[in-house]
Amino acid sequence: MKDNSKRGGKGHGVSDGKQAATHGKNAPEVKQEDDGSFPVKVQGTGVEAFELQVHGFWLVQDVLVALLGREEVAPRTSFSLSLSGSALDSLMELQQIKGLKPGATLRLVEEPYSPRSARAHLARVQDLLRAAGPHDALRDGRSPSILNTLTHTLSTDAPPAGHSSKGLKRAASNSKTESTNQETPPPEYILPGATERPPLATLVPTDPLSEVPSCLLDLSLSCWNPPPGPRKLQGDFLYLSVQTREGRQCDITSCPRGFFLNRSTTEVFDPRPAPSTPVCHCLTDLLSQISPEFKQSLTALRNRNQRPSEEALAAPYRVLSWLGPASATRSHRNTHSNPLAMQEHIIPETPDWNEELQAARGLPQKTLEERLQRDRAIQQVNSAFVWAATQGAETVIDGCVDPINSSLDDMAFLWSGVFLSQGGAAGTHLGGERGKRAAQRLELRAVQAYSQLEVDLQGLHTLPTAVVDYRGVRLSAQGLAPGLQGSEAGAPRGLLYGYAAGPLENPHRRKLLELLAQAAKGLSLQRHAVIGPAGHQVPLFTSVDAQGLLGADGRYYVLDVFRTMPADANYQRAEEEGEKEGEKEGEGNGEGKAEEAAVTSDPKEPHRFPHGLCRLRPELVKAFLQHKNSQFTQRVRERMEENGGVEECVKPGDPRGAEAVRGACRDVGSISDVIFEMRLNPNVFTLGVEFPSSESAAIQLQKRLLREAGSFILTHQIPALLEDCLHCQEMPIDGAALCRVLHDKGINLRYLGQLTTAISQSEGRDRLRHITRLAYCEIVLRSARRVFNNFLQAVEVSSLSSAVSHFLCCLLVPHHGAASAGEEPKKRSRRRGRGGGGASDSMAWSALSGNELWNLIGQDAKMTYGLTEGLGTTVDHLVEHYGAQKMSILREFCLKTGIQLRLRDYTLDNRNKAPIGPDDVYNILPVVKHLTMTCQDASVMFRAAQVYLQKGQLDRAYEQLKEASYLFGRVCDDLHPEACSCLSLLAKAAYLQGRPTEARSVQLRVVVISERVLGFDHPDTIKQYALLAVYVFAGGETALAQRCLYRARLLMLQVHGEDHPYIATLDSSLGLVLQGQQSIQYLQNALKINSFFRGAMDVKTALNHHLLAQRMCVVGDYRGAMTHEREAHIVFQNKCGEDHPQTKCSAEFLKAITQQAVRVERSLRQGGAELSDFAMPEPLAPSTDTTLEQLALVNGILKTSYSDKMLQMREKLKEKALEEATETRPAAPDTANEKQAVEQQTTDEREGETTPTDGAAQEMTNDIAENHEMETPSPENNTNSQLTTTTDTDSPILNGNCSASDTDEEGGATRNGDQSKLTNGEVSPTVTGNQSDDAAVKVNGESESHEEGDSKDEAVTKSGSKVGVSMVTDALSEISMSNGADSTMTTNGVVATALPDSE
Repeated sequence: MKDNSKRGGKGHGVSDGKQAATHGKNAPEVKQEDDGSFPVKVQGTGVEAFELQVHGFWLVQDVLVALLGREEVAPRTSFSLSLSGSALDSLMELQQIKGLKPGATLRLVEEPYSPRSARAHLARVQDLLRAAGPHDALRDGRSPSILNTLTHTLSTDAPPAGHSSKGLKRAASNSKTESTNQETPPPEYILPGATERPPLATLVPTDPLSEVPSCLLDLSLSCWNPPPGPRKLQGDFLYLSVQTREGRQCDITSCPRGFFLNRSTTEVFDPRPAPSTPVCHCLTDLLSQISPEFKQSLTALRNRNQRPSEEALAAPYRVLSWLGPASATRSHRNTHSNPLAMQEHIIPETPDWNEELQAARGLPQKTLEERLQRDRAIQQVNSAFVWAATQGAETVIDGCVDPINSSLDDMAFLWSGVFLSQGGAAGTHLGGERGKRAAQRLELRAVQAYSQLEVDLQGLHTLPTAVVDYRGVRLSAQGLAPGLQGSEAGAPRGLLYGYAAGPLENPHRRKLLELLAQAAKGLSLQRHAVIGPAGHQVPLFTSVDAQGLLGADGRYYVLDVFRTMPADANYQRAEEEGEKEGEKEGEGNGEGKAEEAAVTSDPKEPHRFPHGLCRLRPELVKAFLQHKNSQFTQRVRERMEENGGVEECVKPGDPRGAEAVRGACRDVGSISDVIFEMRLNPNVFTLGVEFPSSESAAIQLQKRLLREAGSFILTHQIPALLEDCLHCQEMPIDGAALCRVLHDKGINLRYLGQLTTAISQSEGRDRLRHITRLAYCEIVLRSARRVFNNFLQAVEVSSLSSAVSHFLCCLLVPHHGAASAGEEPKKRSRRRGRGGGGASDSMAWSALSGNELWNLIGQDAKMTYGLTEGLGTTVDHLVEHYGAQKMSILREFCLKTGIQLRLRDYTLDNRNKAPIGPDDVYNILPVVKHLTMTCQDASVMFRAAQVYLQKGQLDRAYEQLKEASYLFGRVCDDLHPEACSCLSLLAKAAYLQGRPTEARSVQLRVVVISERVLGFDHPDTIKQYALLAVYVFAGGETALAQRCLYRARLLMLQVHGEDHPYIATLDSSLGLVLQGQQSIQYLQNALKINSFFRGAMDVKTALNHHLLAQRMCVVGDYRGAMTHEREAHIVFQNKCGEDHPQTKCSAEFLKAITQQAVRVERSLRQGGAELSDFAMPEPLAPSTDTTLEQLALVNGILKTSYSDKMLQMREKLKEKALEEATETRPAAPDTANEKQAVEQQTTDEREGETTPTDGAAQEMTNDIAENHEMETPSPENNTNSQLTTTTDTDSPILNGNCSASDTDEEGGATRNGDQSKLTNGEVSPTVTGNQSDDAAVKVNGESESHEEGDSKDEAVTKSGSKVGVSMVTDALSEISMSNGADSTMTTNGVVATALPDSE
């Protein structure tokens, strides 16, 4: 089966369609047409002929780049292309080449080397001989890819671009030697309830089949290098020294024609060519002639398992691994680790990062191809800048760079075009060191916000920015700002906008103010005025710190935007006039006063914070504005109903409608009294800012809104988060996942203390114990990190490993004492790291004890999170009271601080000996926060595909996902978190369409990408392994499915532990793929976990009962099966009703079990056959198709759902459809079949679709998107900005023979239009009558109007700050405003029509 989803490597690849997309707010329309892709044949000297798929729009240099990644060409680097003897220009497009057609032969022509290209060739040879594996990634501090050690097959489909068919054939042949039916029992340490913890070595296993054969003993620069002047004039570039495995020592010369063996030895320099030695253009050809063992080893190296293309490509950003190689000394020796002087004799060019980024942003973007090239250029520039910033920060803090200024308090550095500083005095007066760190973090977040406005705002620019934490020091990295243009009297040179800009008036200033006004509209910021230094009014669209200037390059820049977002009123000092303001505000707004009282009445609510930069998150601002929009809609309707009704008020000329709108605007705090428009002032609550008296009313309104926004976090967002966690819609696995969930809700991490308080006061606190565990551990780890940062400042370089290991022991070992004298290193380094103390306090770190550290952690937690109890005094308190794991705490602390430990087992419960020694600390790596650059067209198409899935249009969603994955591949080579999410959803869609082979192929790539761009033990990687198990199991690879699930459960145990609701998903899956008692063991544990976290009456728990009943029937335990199926039947009966298909199927299965149990019991009492002699009836034996669908249900690919209201609504919709169909026909249908046909036709007309796809495709697609939104970390998928829908589908439990249980009582016909019946691998199509093709697609933070197919509901307005209103498509949800001819309300001037009430 051909896999059409793999498109491109290095940004290019094979495509079966080109996408024509329009640039803007709407999803691009896909137009399938020939994109000019065709195959060509490539051959050359020393290269076996092969076929390459190319695109007509490629340049010749793009073909050369693609060839460099081919196995047949490696390691050749210096060549050009010719066609029919004519050389091809590297900058010419293929479609413009005469005579180039499908099947044409391109010939590789060897080109002479230059000194630079010769070194590039040597580096390519080095990469080939190294053949890096997982442990090489650990040595470099990168997250390794482990999937290749579990399976040695890539894909049995057509070879993707960038891979040779020969390599894939070898991989396929290797896979055939490994029988997929050789099932292995699970290891003891991953069995349910196992007390033994998994060894750390199992996290990064070694694949014996992928070991690199040794080709040479040594390959390095010769001692005679560099060549002397006379030899340089004869073309010698450099000399290499080679020691072969036969023991022969050779010297090789690099020259323009290639490489040859010279006569030099270690004692004598003789550069003349050795006799009878040819000049080889490729170094490996020469080495193969010199050494037969090298030739043999190179052949074995080429024939070994090939890595996936996603594993071979360089990741744009380094993802840290907290584990290093097992042996620090043994892994350091590598005969090919020397870069062979690649950088010697090359003058380093200092890049202008700002110019490169702005030039990339300024590329044309009228066509799709131009936008893709522009997005790719931006990605590459940002990736290169982040790498340079990381290396620069490491070099600076290591003490290798001198500062460019003389200030000791704020030293600045310049390295490779990157300006590095500790944040300056911007945040010092707002909280000292913590204020400076907060300012750096907020600056990065604000630059990201302005960058995301780029689609609508092209003229406003920001500098490339990153934040690097290394060895306890945080550095802000930025590109150099351009020189300033112009000079105005009384203002800094080139400064056009800002608090100190002065009353200027010129065309440049007006243009900049226009750009800032557009940006303020996109960021929901209010235009306001403040009193400037000279006493004049200064109009502002930003915070008071921001500056706008015109650079020497003619571009407008905005700088110092760290206070862009509004202040958090919950953490501001109470002002004296606060009480008076509270009395004057809130007229007619009882809800706002109640919310404010809820905040101020909380005795535990902190009003003071260690720094003064507590700002709201952008996600919270969007959610709050949507909340206010809902209030506005409700208030308008209430006022209209009070004044005669909605239908009367919306009539033309009736002033009551306009009055209702004006009153609602006053109630909710709209800045306009005629339309709903909500914006916030970032300078309210900012100390030292004076506002004009004319704006006092507006400032009071802004203070009121910010207090409501602060209370909105406590009264809405935190309870909503807990509700999602109670229903397992959010299941964070580690602390980082919890932080992402909080941020998606707009909750800052300083609210962790309030989160723990809310959980303790919740009725479901026991079911939220995993959230409590993560919250307390996150508080401890963040406080410990702040103590650790200060701790490292007084440590000299020679003591770093000892100090780090001592700190970890103090954190993890109860009552760990101060370091003994024997542990202190005797060596002293004269050269200190930056910030090191004097000789007297160089060993002050050794005096730290465990009790003192936990005392410091408690003080920080109290000051930051308001916690006075609950943390305890040792780590044992977290273990005993909250069930935390010391290994999980160690992992998260290392990831937060960049510590890398040696891969070995650590006994953290040993109090007699330090479990972590200095030799266990492998490295300290920089932790980088950087801007996220996305592919605009791909992201828009990805979100459109999610909407199609919500509407049940699987075919259209699948095509959109294919195109989106292609676009992601063109821009970022799929190595991006959003691209990973897109491919994962594509695999699900392919699986539902009955393409398990394609789903397997795509999911294999997804796992590799997730391991590389997220982390080998990231929570999303765990879920991707579970999904891969489903797809490979569908292909009959049971052993591989088991290994994937073993891997997922192993990671879960290491990252969190067994007490987590997602463990139930993994154990249910293991119970389905295993057999016998092991299957029952895992299913029983899954039932236990689901019963606790979800409750005994949850449908997931009922599904577990049913699965356990089936497996008990297989082993002959019919009595136990009856018990569990009876429990399942009770749940289905209570949740779904007697007539629901799930309830009926469960009843049928329970009846079959009872009959079989009675039959067996009667036979045994009569002395008949043994129990093992009874053949299990067919209805009780789960088929393979049934098991596959159950796996899909368990893993969220399909979902059981229940909703009495939805069932009632669907019944009404079906009856309405039947009535409409009856009216259009001359006679009513006489038979049940005709009635069914009428229902199906009506359904098709309402959906605007033809016949749905077969299999399990059309039934549960809206559940895919719902489940996928929980897996995707991107902010676009949060609850406040996603398109919500309540059209859940209903799936009966799979018994194998319930085909007769879903019949209509009147006519006996199967009901296809209402609920689906999963039997033998098929699902009947479902009716989604309340869904429409006109669903709003959220693009760039906006949401368009969404009309329902039947209900005519429509939201009254949208937010005036480009915040999309979450539209609810369920007719039983909140009723919006009603229909009429008048246009009474607008959003920022856009007319919105009011619609009448409807059910």
